[in-house]
Amino acid sequence: MGPSLLGLSAVPHVIEWVPTLTHAEQSSSLICPPSELALPDACLDISLIHHWLEHLPDAEQTLQEAARVTADHGILIILGFNPLSINHLARRLSPGRQGARRHSPSQLREWLAFVDFTVERVDYCGFHCPIFCSSQKARCRESWETWGRRLNVPLGESYIIQAKRKQPQAPAERVKFGVNPTAATHSLGVARGSSRSATYRAQQCSVHQTSADHNEESKR
Repeated sequence: MGPSLLGLSAVPHVIEWVPTLTHAEQSSSLICPPSELALPDACLDISLIHHWLEHLPDAEQTLQEAARVTADHGILIILGFNPLSINHLARRLSPGRQGARRHSPSQLREWLAFVDFTVERVDYCGFHCPIFCSSQKARCRESWETWGRRLNVPLGESYIIQAKRKQPQAPAERVKFGVNPTAATHSLGVARGSSRSATYRAQQCSVHQTSADHNEESKR
């Protein structure tokens, strides 16, 4: 038995969810139906669904609940079995071996879009080809896994989806071109004042010139 996934987490405050009391491993486990999580909205920074959707009849409702409790800045991580994996397609050819219901990443992407979540990335893992590599050929299996992950081929046994809530875009502010109305009014007033002052000075000069002409004539 390997170590608990919660024990490997670096998150300081971890909440374990289980559907029934018999599945609880800790006294602090959250016990409730998966489609009705007893948590407030946007209370979790990271929500992790680890191979649960394949075993639930109301997988879409459970995914919506996980999205509801994820914070606006949080991350929703989903681990699921790939319906297009080579192993799964080979098992479907065998009669009587159907297994759990698998959901494709494209289907989960549609469900997440309905609750305003966007998928940031999808990583595939578990590349096994029983036709070319048997269970005894460890080097062959390692080569398939290395190249499959490097190229991220959508034929792996499992996938990891990372999604975040869509953030509302701020309205774009229009740039207004033209003259500042205040500056334009002030400049217009200065221009009018300057023209009035120039006219007044011209009239005064004309009056003084007329008076000087009259004085000159009187002397003669």
